[in-house]
Amino acid sequence: MNSIFTYFEEISKVPRCSGNEKGISDFLVNFAKKHNLEVIQDDVYNVIIKKPATPGFENAPGVILQGHMDMVCVKTKDKVHDFIKDPIRLKYIGDMVYADGTSLGADNGIAVAMAMAVLTDENAKHPALEVIITVDEESGMTGAKNINSDYISGKIMINLDSEEEGKLLVSCAGGLRTAINIDGDWKNAPADFDSYTVSIGGLLGGHSGIDIDKEKGNANKILGRVLLDIYSGQDFGLAHLKGGSKDNVIPSEAEATILISKDKLHIIEEKIEEWNQILKNEYKVSDPNVTVTLGKSTIAHEKISGATEKVLNLLVAMPNGVQAMSTSIEELVESSSNLGVMTTTEKGFGLTFSIRSSVSTRKERIKNQIKAIAKLSDVEFVANSEYPSWEYNPESEIREICIKVYKELYGKEPEIVAFHAGVECGLFGEKFPGLDMISMGADAFDAHTTNEHVSVSSTNRTYEYLLAILEELK
Repeated sequence: MNSIFTYFEEISKVPRCSGNEKGISDFLVNFAKKHNLEVIQDDVYNVIIKKPATPGFENAPGVILQGHMDMVCVKTKDKVHDFIKDPIRLKYIGDMVYADGTSLGADNGIAVAMAMAVLTDENAKHPALEVIITVDEESGMTGAKNINSDYISGKIMINLDSEEEGKLLVSCAGGLRTAINIDGDWKNAPADFDSYTVSIGGLLGGHSGIDIDKEKGNANKILGRVLLDIYSGQDFGLAHLKGGSKDNVIPSEAEATILISKDKLHIIEEKIEEWNQILKNEYKVSDPNVTVTLGKSTIAHEKISGATEKVLNLLVAMPNGVQAMSTSIEELVESSSNLGVMTTTEKGFGLTFSIRSSVSTRKERIKNQIKAIAKLSDVEFVANSEYPSWEYNPESEIREICIKVYKELYGKEPEIVAFHAGVECGLFGEKFPGLDMISMGADAFDAHTTNEHVSVSSTNRTYEYLLAILEELK
């Protein structure tokens, strides 16, 4: 096994969910010191590792290799795993690497492992290198936002956060997170009401940028449709809502606890069966295993929400999925919204969204749409974690070099693409005007899900391609 997956196995032992990166940051600092490399760890735990140019490359422009150390942490419902302390357990199946019941963290652990391999590869020929591994890319890009420009001198940046071999990413969407908070107006439930749980499951989920155009079911939105339909024919009280784990993940599971009298139970059971048939038809291609289930709640609830109807209407009304396709790039999603998380608090209910767009005014439009619906419903609205889009550079030298090297290695041109997910290039472009950037990566699949996996052979080829690019930059 080559050093890339040796390193990937090592970093997979270190918990590194977004917001919990000190351990992996310290691991990278110790790695750099062990190999006598200059290293900087800043106040937010970004790590910058520097390696001098190899002989003959001293006068070449410095190169930044960039990725992020955090990962989206999700697990199957029955998996016992503590992301704060437990390692990610890897499974090699043929050419693919999976995790055991959790997300894999190939996004973006493969970039970290690849950079570590370059830094320790005695045969690699390259200009002066600055490896920048950021924190919190998945939940706010706060690492990239806080990079100190005084630490960086490179003129070219190769971002390693793409997931399709043979495709060079040259532009991406910007994004932001919004949320609404709804006062639960909690009231005592009638004495003859019992607690039941309505659950949505069997969905595939996915990355809210890469997979948003695949018509995958959003468990939170589906649950809202089902509950509002039931409520329209038979009042009940909402006691609890839970769905999704991250705003940038299309939720695969959601559940609600409702309180209703036993003599009305048969009505709900009939509705649930109707909805199973409806959903099986609607998602017969994209999510054929979708299910709605009803069961007795394991927790007896004494309070119900006086805002039940408001909550259900908001769930149905909020924009979700593709909002606009690009008019200049065929088949590219321009703008989208993902209702990623539903929560219940002492005060009420929270809904969190990830908004993406390659056009800043369209991103603002979706934000204002959610804000307007919130205002009309008299609920709290917040917006944060905004990051810019990465605009196409028609004069990119690194893009032309990458095309040339790819043709020499494989006898064909790589595909030049823009995509709807966000990478940190937009922030680096703002912070370092004139920085020439490209993004590339190996074949990886189903990011942000428990089916996430990455190709070993593609990773090896991508590494060879990276080394050839660096050698061409003499």
